[in-house]
Amino acid sequence: MRLIRTSEPPSFRAQQRFSDPSLAIPPEWTAPTPPHGMPVVTLPTRPAPAPEPDVAAPFLDPSTVALLGQPKRTPTAGWRRWLYLASGTLVNLGEGPRALRRDELAAQASRPLRGCYRIAMLSLKGGVGKTTITATLGATFASVRGDRVIAVDANPDRGTLSQKVPLETPSTVRHLLRDAEGITSYGDVRHYTSQGPSRLEVLASESDPAVSEAFSSDDYARTLEVLERFYSLVLTDCGTGMLHSAMSAVLSNADALIVVSSGSVDGARSASATLDWLDAHGYQQLVLNSIAVVNAVRPQSGRGGSRVDQGKVVDHFSRRCKAVLQVPFDPHLEEGAEISLERLKPETREAVMELAAVVASGFPGAQ
Repeated sequence: MRLIRTSEPPSFRAQQRFSDPSLAIPPEWTAPTPPHGMPVVTLPTRPAPAPEPDVAAPFLDPSTVALLGQPKRTPTAGWRRWLYLASGTLVNLGEGPRALRRDELAAQASRPLRGCYRIAMLSLKGGVGKTTITATLGATFASVRGDRVIAVDANPDRGTLSQKVPLETPSTVRHLLRDAEGITSYGDVRHYTSQGPSRLEVLASESDPAVSEAFSSDDYARTLEVLERFYSLVLTDCGTGMLHSAMSAVLSNADALIVVSSGSVDGARSASATLDWLDAHGYQQLVLNSIAVVNAVRPQSGRGGSRVDQGKVVDHFSRRCKAVLQVPFDPHLEEGAEISLERLKPETREAVMELAAVVASGFPGAQ
């Protein structure tokens, strides 16, 4: 069966699906142009950069470190040293953290110093190791610094500082004062001092108590006037009495104060009484900048250990002083003879080196 269409659909053009665009133009598009045209907006322009001068780029200095790099240091101790030697020097791990810390402290202790810096070592109680700390600290300074370091025995009761270094001369501070007007060079001073292996020099006190008692405040000032011309560091080992004649000159000329205490109860009380006396006699600033040293600290556990809570001792002095340091017990220091830094335990050497670094932080111009 065939279907016959009676009418055909309108063609595509006849449908007029799109309108004339001209009929939809907004009226403002066909408005006449203003007589002066549209305003012109001028954007700000940046000034042209000035021509750079024709300068050749600087050349780097061909230093050894820049060309070859920084080589690893040969380990000096511990298992790193053993591995270095066992491998035939093929395996070099460099220095360990402890050795690097020691080098850092030594660099701080060797800080440059202009003029003379005077350190007073003080304690009201005898037998706490004040003279030993004086000699050990002075030897540590002398071993790492390139300038001259001297320790003066200002103890009126036959001090023992001269026994900490090999005796080279029987001369004492009395002989130095007698010939002070004729001393014009460092070589002249060397006739009155004894020097140890560390290069620390010691000026001994008079062995006769009757004569040494006459060592007055003026005598100490004259001694210091001679020494500060040739030495960068002067450590004064004071006596145990705060009222002897030279003490006023020692304190008035001191740039730094180190109060030495033992780890015992009576030692800590005596050191605290020393600070009390200084506070009461006008030396408050010296106390605020002082350093407390708790000497010959024994371990709190084990056979022969101390029962004193060292943490409380340190906390007490930290509230009054700039810094508190502990020096562990060392058999070599207990001998009371000449001091050799090489015979100290590593812990003792590190503690004294840290003390030297803290003292050097107070040098003029130090940060």
